[in-house]
Amino acid sequence: MKQIAENELKLLVKYRQELSTELHSIIQYWKNYVANKEHDFFGEVNDEDEPDTTAPKGIVLLSRVLWTFSRAAQFLNDTTSLSKADDAYQVIKTQFIDKQYGGVYWSVTHNGELLDGRKQIYGLAFCIYGLTAYNTIAGNKEALQLAIDIYNKIEEKSFDNLYGGYVEAFTREWSVASDVRLSDKDANENKTMNTHLHIIEAYAALYQVWPDAGLKKKIAALLDVFNHYIIAEDKKHLHLFFTDSWELKSTAQSYGHDIEAAWLLLECAEIIGEENYIAMYKDIARQLTNGVIPAIDADGALWYEYDPQGNHWIREKHWWPQAEAMVGFYNMYELTGEKKYLEYSVNCYAFVQHYLKDHNTGEWHWGVDDNNTLIKKGKAGFWKCPYHNGRACMEIIKRINRCVPLSDAV
Repeated sequence: MKQIAENELKLLVKYRQELSTELHSIIQYWKNYVANKEHDFFGEVNDEDEPDTTAPKGIVLLSRVLWTFSRAAQFLNDTTSLSKADDAYQVIKTQFIDKQYGGVYWSVTHNGELLDGRKQIYGLAFCIYGLTAYNTIAGNKEALQLAIDIYNKIEEKSFDNLYGGYVEAFTREWSVASDVRLSDKDANENKTMNTHLHIIEAYAALYQVWPDAGLKKKIAALLDVFNHYIIAEDKKHLHLFFTDSWELKSTAQSYGHDIEAAWLLLECAEIIGEENYIAMYKDIARQLTNGVIPAIDADGALWYEYDPQGNHWIREKHWWPQAEAMVGFYNMYELTGEKKYLEYSVNCYAFVQHYLKDHNTGEWHWGVDDNNTLIKKGKAGFWKCPYHNGRACMEIIKRINRCVPLSDAV
């Protein structure tokens, strides 16, 4: 990066201080309101911070809780976060692992009984991600072995030997599933951008603690899949849904995923240390990030989605695309040294503080509509987790520390 001007240095220091406070706020919320007294976690907490004690729990929620508390324990040297990570690990180990057929269940009841046993590869990937983070801080070899076992199961059952990439979902017994969708809004197609993005994220995390040569080849192959099929030809956005043979079945653009992929795929390339992929994904990061800029509103926030077929916008500002935009734009600031990208990141965070953050209890709301009216879908739930915003805080603080050591604060 270039020599940092004094006004820019002050902005970086201020941003780091604010994100440090924000991280503590988010982590404390999940300790206070989502963790329960039985060393478990509520499946849902509403916008008034009231838990639904009978709500089911999903593997995505528990895996993201495990990842966040594990990383926070390491990042903050926080023993209470490690204790919550211990709890999340035990919940996954005792309630979600399918000892008969392998892999993990999609959901369980509030008291840990099997609810939906389907094998959604997205969920398995997040479980690897959480288990790997937990192994890193807790030194738990059992957790690492579970992560490796799930990786092997994905490769055995989901990898497409004919066309490459991974099939979306299966029944509990690993038979073909008629409905492979993550959620009702998704297309019922066998391959998706979203699942591939989180497979490569999980595999790269696993490779950092288990540098297996076969795993490295799989990460490289996924980088090729993104370059050949998922990233649009103009490199400005991602395609979302595909057939087995990679026939494109969608036209919509998901801006949160575009900006998340911009920094995350580059990180995966850096983790395996292959210079050709690093150079490729630096260029892709630049193009994807710049492709998102037209979706930034005047208030600094990122719109949710656009479909050029019919010129249809979803003019909502959800919590997680703002978190990913904060990291993605900061990543481009690191790569280019151009202050405008830092300002995009800071402005997006300022929007969160003004419209999404609950300053009484600490967590972010789901989002707002185009009139900045709150979208009330709860502060914790099947999809509402501390992973995006908690990770954004830790990721940017870490990156600021690389160019502005704490001793250089002004």
